[in-house]
Amino acid sequence: MRLTAGSAVLGLVLAAGAVTLAGPWDSGQRTAERARAAAQAPTGGADHHAAGPERPAPRPPAPAPSAPGVLTALTAAAAPADPRPAGPRPAPLAAALAPLLADPGLGPLRTACVIDVTTGKQLYGDGAGTPMTPASTIKIATSLAALDALGPDHRIATTAVTGPDARRVTLVGGGDPTLDATRLRALAADTARALRSRGVAEITLTYDTSRYTGPERHPIGVNDNIAPVTALMTDEGRLAAPAVGPAPRSAAPAVGPAPRSADPAGDTARAFAGRLAEHGVTVRGAAARARAPKKATLLARTWSQPLSALVERALTTSDNDLAEALARQTAIAAGLPASFDGAGRAVAQRLRGLRVPLAGARFADGSGLDRRDRVSASLLTALLARAADPARPELRPVLTGLPVGGFSGTLADRYADGSPGAAGAGLVRAKTGTLSGVNALAGTVVNADGRLLAFAFLAGRTPSAATAQPALDRLAAALVA
Repeated sequence: MRLTAGSAVLGLVLAAGAVTLAGPWDSGQRTAERARAAAQAPTGGADHHAAGPERPAPRPPAPAPSAPGVLTALTAAAAPADPRPAGPRPAPLAAALAPLLADPGLGPLRTACVIDVTTGKQLYGDGAGTPMTPASTIKIATSLAALDALGPDHRIATTAVTGPDARRVTLVGGGDPTLDATRLRALAADTARALRSRGVAEITLTYDTSRYTGPERHPIGVNDNIAPVTALMTDEGRLAAPAVGPAPRSAAPAVGPAPRSADPAGDTARAFAGRLAEHGVTVRGAAARARAPKKATLLARTWSQPLSALVERALTTSDNDLAEALARQTAIAAGLPASFDGAGRAVAQRLRGLRVPLAGARFADGSGLDRRDRVSASLLTALLARAADPARPELRPVLTGLPVGGFSGTLADRYADGSPGAAGAGLVRAKTGTLSGVNALAGTVVNADGRLLAFAFLAGRTPSAATAQPALDRLAAALVA
């Protein structure tokens, strides 16, 4: 298979689909491109219209917005065999990376793996098979398992149903943490319309979160980085975001830490009751948690974005709530309990089927906030290679969702002009991982020969992110040359 420099660089498109990277630039052009990218930041791109029983079923979802450009780059993978030598030579690569890996900023525990995606050959390794705490780089595994289990077109539904007594309505959570105020409002409007068609104007409201099982609270406890993991929530339980009220369709999804509700499911049900009232439906009493009737009748439904877009969002912004939802959707697909334990078993089961090196791996959660998680650098690079496999296009959002150095997501403020990793700006696509004392970087880069390389650098007991992140950026940038 052949990966030319031109097609590879053509494929390095931001998640917004706005900026095509065309090669080396001078400082002024880099600055202009960054400004342009920021002005056209991704909005989430969801179709927020609810689909009630009066509406036709939703059309099959389109590919995630950044997929076409990256797929263009990867079409070279299906070309005839490349007559050139198989990628960089291991000895010079080791000479370049070994001193950088020894940077004291990475602490005493550091592992590395670099492979040529075209050939699958390991070009560099240092403790590549050693299980390490991965922090958020575990989202690569979570995302790939979900795509493999469910496919890129899968959507998560939130529904309103009723039973034999049409005066009792149940709001049923399907596990979509991206449900927002606009879609909740539309769901309420459709529900009210369906009730009016039945001559019902007064109801009792319950809400069903039984799709998930086990503890709702993440093992790290109350934390601004993640809400209670429940099958029903609005705006990821963020108290800073409006639980009710209109929101512009172009509004970008909230990212980063924020105070979280202790009861996101209850908050969502109460907001839903308020929206029903606006449409002439009286809700008697307070909304209570209860299972939906076994033989429920659908009143209205709203859908999440397709899984391809959810994966891109989870990886680009390192969305912890969404990553946990992806892990639980994988458990549901496997027929396992949608709990932390069941999700971990489901992810491992799915990856085992892809024949990647799982020795010592542990998936205690889907987000990487749990320090009991363990993955190796060789596992992460193998997962990235699977995502690039021309025979598995359904896994491609794992690559298209990776932040772009100097441009998007958690790498937007790294690889800047004058920084240690500046050579990687626009060329390094990677998932970051950051916990106190843990720093990691895993992704892909197109080198000077037009080869697509996958890399993973994991560091433990790091002195600080301020020293570890530049060291990781230098490692990834060194691969460009």
